[in-house]
Amino acid sequence: MNNIAQWLADKSPVARQNAAEAVFEDLRSAILSGRIPVSTRLPSEAKLAGKYGVSRPMVREALRSLQTLGLTRSRTGSGSFVISASPAEPNYGAYSARDLIEARPFVEIPAAGWAAIRRSEDQRASLLRLCDRMDDCHDPLAWVRHDSAFHALIAEASGNALFARIAAEAREALAKQSELVNLSGNRRTASNHEHRRIAEAIAAADEAASREAMQAHLNAVEQLVTRLTHPATKG
Repeated sequence: MNNIAQWLADKSPVARQNAAEAVFEDLRSAILSGRIPVSTRLPSEAKLAGKYGVSRPMVREALRSLQTLGLTRSRTGSGSFVISASPAEPNYGAYSARDLIEARPFVEIPAAGWAAIRRSEDQRASLLRLCDRMDDCHDPLAWVRHDSAFHALIAEASGNALFARIAAEAREALAKQSELVNLSGNRRTASNHEHRRIAEAIAAADEAASREAMQAHLNAVEQLVTRLTHPATKG
């Protein structure tokens, strides 16, 4: 039995609530450690689903994030192949991870502050409802859609058309970043707390607290992106 067959035979059932995250972390760890070597064709979605005891959509979600990190590549009709044991800086279409990390604080922090001052009652209620939906959501892709709507609504509530336009332009890239980041370390739970803190500060019309909460959220995202792309980095 070769190495990949031995690895596949080692059944690793995961908790259903965090299935996609657990599959992603296990596959990522196996690739970075060399247990699944470069040039290896990964087992089929069906076989991976059997190994982890999850559905194929959960496996597909994890494989998509591995590809975003530059660890694997999907070849039509042939499956997914490991192409690197070193994560690359993620690229989200028109924007890189660095583009988003550098630019977001200059848009989303002031937008949160202005939203606290200018938001309507409908916008206040919508932000809190989105927090409730994210708390109750266990589907990773549905959660990403709620996350995207949350950040877009803050830009809209800022009353600044330029902030709203930038958020709309970058929405697809931000969604891809969110999909990757929130598949690691049960990040969605932490994100839910951070989103709730932002929403409650905006609801309370507290400009300073809103800016501070958004800054803390963006800092956490940056730290995790750094950990994903530089595994040896501490902190």
